[in-house]
Order: sequence, then C-alpha cells, then structure tokens
Amino acid sequence: MNASHPTPRIALVTGAGSGIGKACALALLEAGWTVIFNGRRADALEAAIAGSPHAARAWAAAGDVSDEVAVAAVFEQIRQRHGRLDLLFNNAGVFTAGLPIDELPVQEWRRAVDINLTGAFLCTREAFRLMKSQDPRGGRIINNGSISAHAPRPDSVAYTSTKHAMTGLTKSCALDGRAFGIAVGQIDIGNAATDMTAAMARGMAQADGNVRTEARMEVRHVADALVQMASLPLSANVLFTTIMATGMPFVGRG
Repeated sequence: MNASHPTPRIALVTGAGSGIGKACALALLEAGWTVIFNGRRADALEAAIAGSPHAARAWAAAGDVSDEVAVAAVFEQIRQRHGRLDLLFNNAGVFTAGLPIDELPVQEWRRAVDINLTGAFLCTREAFRLMKSQDPRGGRIINNGSISAHAPRPDSVAYTSTKHAMTGLTKSCALDGRAFGIAVGQIDIGNAATDMTAAMARGMAQADGNVRTEARMEVRHVADALVQMASLPLSANVLFTTIMATGMPFVGRG
C-alpha cells in the first residue's frame, strides 16, 4: 500500500452490482481498499460482495445515481462511517436502444442523460464536497468514458452524446480539482466481455452497413487498469487512457 495514502483507502464504485463495476470493485478489494458498492439493486450488490474473500472491507449502498437525494444519502453514509473518500469510480451507465435519431423516444434520450451524465455529475459534486473538506484533503475520481467518447456506433446518438459529454466533465473537473488535491481522469473501455456486451459476440452493426461479430476482452483487464490508475499518488494523474479488445473495429476506416 502506497505510504502517501491514508490507511485504509476508501473507494466508491457506482454500478457495482454487475459487469465492469463489479469487476473493478472486487479488484479494489483485492488490492486492499475498503469499497462501497453502489447500484440500484441491493440484492445484486450484496451478492457481489459475498463473492469476495475480502467482504469484511465492503458494504452496499443502494441508490439511483440519477436521484439527487439518493446520491446525497450515499455520501452522508460514507461521511458518517469513514469520514473521507479517496476514490470515486463513476461507472454506472446504460445503453439505449439502437435507433435512428428520428425514431428515438425522448424518454430514452433523457434516461441516458440522467444516468450516464447527470449521475456522474451528482456523484462528482458530492465527492468534491467531501474531498475538499477531509483531512488529509484530496482524492481521485475516475470516469468511465467508453470508446464512444471518441467515436460513435451507428444509431447510438444518446449514448454517444453522453460519453462525449463525460469527456468534458473529466477535463473541467480535472482543472477545478487541482487546487484541492483532487485528481480526475477517465478510462475509455472498448468491448469488455460482460452481459451488456454479449451482443458483440453475436454480431453488431458496423459503419459500412454490415453486421459482424466483434472481438472482446476479459473484464479483469479493465479492473487491472482501473486499480493501476487508482494506486498512483495524487501528484500523478492518468487524465485519459483507453483499454480495448485488440481486434475490435475501432482503429481504421468504416
């Protein structure tokens, strides 16, 4: 454990009941962190924690990240139980239906914005408040940006827009956090093998109009990258990093 960090180090992972969030939360536990698992389903969070041999250093804080009151309640629990937060991983997110923009219901657009973007904003706002006031001051925030923060898939206007906006949130907060020892970075992930990406193994629409299967990578590689970013001293920051399945159709022409 890095001597520059207080002991124990406290982390909050949103969307920790499954997929990337679960893998990263468990990897942080393995690396010695105390981890708060956040998500909308308490049963999924408890099941994820129970699967770890380090469950004694974890607890579940159910709550919808798009709900301002629920987010404030989660952070109040953290404040009361630990008095500080050293890492926030803004991971919670949803895909929207693959539809052309002229067929996309506005409620689907709003759902994507509420969870993918507003949820990250609400959690980051509370993290700033706590990290600025705690002693020692400061902490780290890592946002899950996605490959879609760089390039869209066909018919993904809502998801892609929120992930481009996440990049703006990362840059703005990285700047504003400097004065308070708050390091903010982003991990852009491509084709991690989770339930949410199962369709990639069956076939995904491509920019040229064809449908092809896509390479995926084990989600543990994402977790390893996240732990590495989180383990840096606050004097160093990975502002942006991309981890992707080597063979996925991202680098190249449509």
